[in-house]
Amino acid sequence: MFAVSALALSSVFSAAGVASAATLPSLTFNKQIAPIIYNNCASCHRPGEAAPFSLLSYSDVAKKGKLIAAVTASHYMPPWKAEPTSYSFKDERRLTESQIAMIAAWVKEGMPEGNPSDAPQLPTFKSGWMLGEPDLVVELPAAFHIPAEGADIYRNIALPLGLTEDKWLTAVDMKPTARSVVHHVLYFADPSGKAHLRKDGDEPGFPGMTAGNAPIQLGGWALGAQPHKEPDGLALRLPKGSDFIIQYHFHPTGKAEAEKALVGFYFAKEAPRRTLMSLQLPPTYGLFSGLDIAPNTKDYVLKDSYVLPADMDAVSVGAHAHYIAKEMKMTATLPSGEVKTLLWIKDWDFAWQDRYYFDHFVTLPKGTRIDGEVHWDNTTDNPKNPSNPTIRVTWGEQSKDEMGSVFLQGVPHDEADLSLLRNDYGKHQNETMNARIKSDPAFMKKLQALLAQ
Repeated sequence: MFAVSALALSSVFSAAGVASAATLPSLTFNKQIAPIIYNNCASCHRPGEAAPFSLLSYSDVAKKGKLIAAVTASHYMPPWKAEPTSYSFKDERRLTESQIAMIAAWVKEGMPEGNPSDAPQLPTFKSGWMLGEPDLVVELPAAFHIPAEGADIYRNIALPLGLTEDKWLTAVDMKPTARSVVHHVLYFADPSGKAHLRKDGDEPGFPGMTAGNAPIQLGGWALGAQPHKEPDGLALRLPKGSDFIIQYHFHPTGKAEAEKALVGFYFAKEAPRRTLMSLQLPPTYGLFSGLDIAPNTKDYVLKDSYVLPADMDAVSVGAHAHYIAKEMKMTATLPSGEVKTLLWIKDWDFAWQDRYYFDHFVTLPKGTRIDGEVHWDNTTDNPKNPSNPTIRVTWGEQSKDEMGSVFLQGVPHDEADLSLLRNDYGKHQNETMNARIKSDPAFMKKLQALLAQ
């Protein structure tokens, strides 16, 4: 629930929170505050999880009371960046204004513990894994060593899974040993089973942004993301004999680290009846969109649109960008002309990149136009800008470079339309790429160099 970096404790109480607090009864940790903390924070703030401190006892919470009041009043925590949209999301980590006011008032009153008999039962967790015990756990065969300094590193590390039959994957969870330097990862399956044989240098794995032989995409993980299981009846195919590949993006932080993750796999009991697919706007994180942000540009925008050739049921939405991105939005304009908001992040934060699952599938009929847009603020007014004075920023893999897109995951409403949807969206990707190459012939050399890394 709380970020690793310390926050200034100014503005501990918002004006709204203080005003509301005046009408609240006497508050204690055991009666009113513990249920809020246990239900919204403890899943991360416990031993063995990503959060930097535990919040499982009165003393734990009281030590951090002023910080908790500050970050909840500012809505920095819990980490939930998506605004309310036309459709509700599952598992929203969003406190109510009443809960925020109670925390503020409790801190103002000196953080009384209260009657022990009022204390709720401590939360219990099935295992050290947030989704419960996996069906299969594997460990990377050797540690990859990240230097203290230097450029960002992209590294593919593969291992054989030893599967003797096809499996259907509902979730992947990962426990990095060097969490502070893992910016994000992408997961792939190599059905040839040969990726683990590829080696480059003394360290495990091989470099670059290509992973194995015709790899199957299996999702990924980024800073601030929580693991999720696909909704009932949906899963991704993991062919027998496949290697599993983790494509790491490491960002050195000034301290040498060693990464040797544990990975947990969750399998469905039967094959799904419909096939998951993704739409990304603009495609390939904006690689073909000519992203070029001049210094001191307040609002640089990339937009892209795609019209569905068949009915599709939306399952989840998300976004990706780097430091200076500011706003992400995806809307659906229905054939009737009605506009629905699918995702809106008004204050993008590089440190919190989650996927947002709809409470129920959202049916988007044939002819629906999906619009995605990403905004960047390359000025010193943007507190997340890593460069001062500001510099020109273009598309690239380093954290100080930029990329960006909004994406939607869904299934065809009718499985018979899967090929139509895949082929039509592939056409959109190719048109975007060809338009860029036509407008900038030198771009092809840049693309070839990128793929050759």
